[in-house]
Amino acid sequence: MNRVRRVAILGAESTGKSWLTQALAGVMQMRGHAVSTVDEVLRAWCDREGRTPLPHEQMGIAQAQAQAVARITRGWVISDTTPIMTAVYSHMLFDDDSLYPMALAHQALYDATLITGLDLPWVADGLQRDGPHVRGPVDTLVRQALERAGIAYRVVYGQGHKRLNNALLAMGLSSEDEAARMTRENAQFAINQGRTVWQCNECSDPDCEHRLFTGLLAKR
Repeated sequence: MNRVRRVAILGAESTGKSWLTQALAGVMQMRGHAVSTVDEVLRAWCDREGRTPLPHEQMGIAQAQAQAVARITRGWVISDTTPIMTAVYSHMLFDDDSLYPMALAHQALYDATLITGLDLPWVADGLQRDGPHVRGPVDTLVRQALERAGIAYRVVYGQGHKRLNNALLAMGLSSEDEAARMTRENAQFAINQGRTVWQCNECSDPDCEHRLFTGLLAKR
């Protein structure tokens, strides 16, 4: 691939953005794509500072998120959030909508924008999560911002590998060629070493490698 292709993973808190970012990257790398991921800057900021940001610190976080993506100039880039999320939280928490122009200009650079649906259970996660009651308003603000700017997006629903498969479908990457199939099967054998029977259909762990790679792109 001669040019960079960017994918944004947006969504309210506790909707699986980080998991989906890493799962997508893993599948695409198995298919031979060069893939880079960009972590959420806000999470690292909160961990480092031991608190949530103040209003005047929001723009710096948004800019750092955009810069981390801009530094990657080849292959696929999958970003766990973009400045849109910072703009939305700044708007909701501080009644400050000044970050939207910068955030939307950056968002226009993405080839695909995926929003993680609200069908996953809410899980507490330290400083970053305010509670399940904020997920609906955040989801609404994200969609409204994208729609105002005319930026297309797809909402991804489902549990575990189904959510991942739906994300691949939304990106137009659902078909599996022969080389990818062989790579997947070899990876499964390497995990298992042929010693045990895979029970992927019964597995309920969304992080299980067997569940992730076995039947991931099963015929719908």
